[in-house]
Amino acid sequence: LEDRAFLRAFQVMDEVIQDRQPWFMVLWAGSVVAVLGTAVVGIIELEGIDRALSVAAAVVYLLGVQLPTATINIPLNNLVQTLDLAAMDEPFVTTARADFEARWNRWNAIRTVLGMVSTLMLLVLLLRMSG
Repeated sequence: LEDRAFLRAFQVMDEVIQDRQPWFMVLWAGSVVAVLGTAVVGIIELEGIDRALSVAAAVVYLLGVQLPTATINIPLNNLVQTLDLAAMDEPFVTTARADFEARWNRWNAIRTVLGMVSTLMLLVLLLRMSG
């Protein structure tokens, strides 16, 4: 998409998630509770590598997924929401996209990889416990 259409599409997508998808927010916050609960149970009930896996998965998820989401991606989303695209000239729109897109995509890729790492650790733990 050209710059203005890209930013507008992101505004609409983010608005739908924030305003019309309460379950998204419930699941996002619920994932924190679930991972913390897993770590607490792991600390209390497990030993050795299993305990380490439960804690490591929680740390990777909380610091590698949730922290950047809350401190980088959501503030970038909110910044894009403040843009009055109809009133902006093309050079400003181009700069706004460049400032937003590269950083947002970089951190989204980091969150994705670390989310997969955390999930893999939890799956390994589950397989170890069921075997």
